Amino acid sequence: MIRVIAMMLMTGALMMGVGAPAWAGEDDGSQIKILSPENGAVIKGDTVEVQYMLVKGAKSSHVHVYVDGKYQKGFTGMLKNLTPGKHEVKLVASDPDHHLLAAEAVITIDVK
Repeated sequence: MIRVIAMMLMTGALMMGVGAPAWAGEDDGSQIKILSPENGAVIKGDTVEVQYMLVKGAKSSHVHVYVDGKYQKGFTGMLKNLTPGKHEVKLVASDPDHHLLAAEAVITIDVK
């Protein structure tokens, strides 16, 4: 019973976009590389373009983007309204049904 409750809480938190994924998804052979900005980049202003390369595996179709663990719904290549300070940017491969896969790439940026 405790396992069922724990799974329901974790699933509910993920569906609400709370935090980063709680567990790694299936490894379908996908690969992600963040091309720009570089890890540790200093960003002037509150907007940054994120360029990446997704090598699609057996199931992947797109990526989900997270800033400091928060899902960036509607990501179109630009992260906007970033507050000053350090931020973690994470891209995770996803299948057409939005199930997260194992492939991910992470960088840290410093917004000035």
